[in-house]
Amino acid sequence: MDSEQLAKTLAKTLFMLLLALGLQACSSVSERPGKPLRPVVLDERDYPPPRDIDPATIAEPIPKVEPRARYGNHSPYTVMGKRYWVLPDHANYKSKGIASWYGTKFHGRPTSTLEPYDMYSYTAAHKTLPLPTYVRVTNLDNERSVVVRVNDRGPFVGDRVIDLSYVAAVKLGMHMQGTARVSVEALHPELDAAAQAAAAGAPSTSPNRRELARPEPARPESARSEPATSGQWFLQIGAFSAQDNARMLAARMQHAGFSGVQVVEEAGAAPFRVVLGPFESAIDAATRVPRMEHAGFPRARVVQR
Repeated sequence: MDSEQLAKTLAKTLFMLLLALGLQACSSVSERPGKPLRPVVLDERDYPPPRDIDPATIAEPIPKVEPRARYGNHSPYTVMGKRYWVLPDHANYKSKGIASWYGTKFHGRPTSTLEPYDMYSYTAAHKTLPLPTYVRVTNLDNERSVVVRVNDRGPFVGDRVIDLSYVAAVKLGMHMQGTARVSVEALHPELDAAAQAAAAGAPSTSPNRRELARPEPARPESARSEPATSGQWFLQIGAFSAQDNARMLAARMQHAGFSGVQVVEEAGAAPFRVVLGPFESAIDAATRVPRMEHAGFPRARVVQR
């Protein structure tokens, strides 16, 4: 074999060897197992938890009457140059829009109420609802729903209406795609409390009725002790052993714009009671409790006189 034939043979051998190596590499790539599917995250720095969550093993919160959080309810507030106003209460709140979720990036960090964020608890962030508020979120694509406790502010991106904890997103079946079309409806645990009070025989009204019964406008002398009409519903704002303290509270309420304020005297350790009303039913009275808390009168409770 001359040198020319030897060179051709070596070149052909080298070509076949490179071709075989290339095919082997391609084969190894094609046979490599694919990456497992992971939930879509909207923030590249955020992630789902390292372990799977079974939402059936985590109880949803039971709505209950809570005072406004000390933190997170300042209004107005500004984020990214945009100003937001916190709603005076959650009465009849309903909305539709896009929901998203947040995970490990914020897990353990303070929420707007300064409670630590827990992606394994049913919580949420909302821009304008009072904190805390309980809401029912329904995935409009699959009709799954979940009750969450709103204790944080957000989301402040695009047209999103609510940011859900990771477990809530799993419960709604939206964690894989990252977002979903949802409806959000505020729940009213104070109406449940009023319904229990009304079980004593008070006439029932529609829970959606939000208008107050309209008593006669309060007169300047209404802060004096006087009897309330028997069998009607009132909000009791405070009870005092000293009449002067009761009158001071009544004056504060009148200065805040509340009419129908009375100081009444009853037997007991704290005989001087400051009440607001009357209202048509226990439910009518109970629906005003969040407004009273917002105005700085957190001890309002429904009473029948």
